[in-house]
Amino acid sequence: MSNLLARALSRFTILSFALAILTGTALHAELVWTPATGWKVEGESVLTGMLPEEGRNALDSMNKARADEEKGNHSSAMKRYESVAKKYPNSIYAPEALYRAARVRLERRQYTKAFDAFQNVVSRYPNSPHFNAIISEQYRIANAYADGKRPRYFGLIPGFKNRAKGIEYFEKIVSTAPYSDYAPLSLMNIARTHQKLDQPDEAIDALDRMINNYQKSLLAPDAYYKLAETHASLVDGPYYDQASTRQAITYFEDFLILFPTDSNVPSVDKGLTDSRTVFAQSKIKIGDFYFYKRDNYKAARVFYNEAITSFPDSESAAEARKRLSEVDAAENKAQTPEVPRPKPKRSFWLF
Repeated sequence: MSNLLARALSRFTILSFALAILTGTALHAELVWTPATGWKVEGESVLTGMLPEEGRNALDSMNKARADEEKGNHSSAMKRYESVAKKYPNSIYAPEALYRAARVRLERRQYTKAFDAFQNVVSRYPNSPHFNAIISEQYRIANAYADGKRPRYFGLIPGFKNRAKGIEYFEKIVSTAPYSDYAPLSLMNIARTHQKLDQPDEAIDALDRMINNYQKSLLAPDAYYKLAETHASLVDGPYYDQASTRQAITYFEDFLILFPTDSNVPSVDKGLTDSRTVFAQSKIKIGDFYFYKRDNYKAARVFYNEAITSFPDSESAAEARKRLSEVDAAENKAQTPEVPRPKPKRSFWLF
């Protein structure tokens, strides 16, 4: 029994050592293509993770696929590349084959299949040297959908516009590469596309994630500005709920504090003035209701004073002060007792 155990442990050690070598070579090997030599594995040791015959077959298929690609035979190239990835999924050729097939599909404007193929590479082979290039291509596909470009079925037949698909793909980029430069860009584009689809609440959510997760991004000023603008766009006027107005004022003010030298400062100043004007006017309208409709002088004063406090040096504040004077006059009149007028004396005539 002890001899059997010793032999088993010995085999396990040898197998583990071989696996370590295979793993190490896979990490350090690189697949390079040149027109003169075709595909060639550089940096590998004696072991390549494949049997010699499999290696030759895979290499032959890769070279034929690249030849088809160079000649413009896209359909044949895709089939060969995808066949290599399917037959030899654990080889060094698989991620390259999937990547090349995805690029061909992108050239044919098969956006959905191209995006899924790129995603397959980064999901199954996260150490691929093409990781950054793949995220870039996925961003390009998402942008195409968001801009309303039509995909092509089979590379020939025009499909339908699908901006929502662009949002879905931008979200996947944020999830796959949250620390890349494309993550904040994707969030900004998610907001932009939601606005095109008249979905302001979803746009606000994307912008909010942008400023919370990527505060140091160069896009942060634009995100604050767009967030304030979007909240301001939800305001229907002084007669309606002012929650969005308050949010707009907050973000406009934050922008001016955080980015005082930004080129958008003049536009932000105007947006802040407009929002504060609407907010002050809303207080005046409520004060008018209590003053003219209910004769509630105390409540009217509260709202007129809030209008003054919210925007002191404005025409709205001057209007509110005028109303306060009217309230004082009306209240004084109401508190002054009326002096009863004497009744006229009756004259009696005798006939």
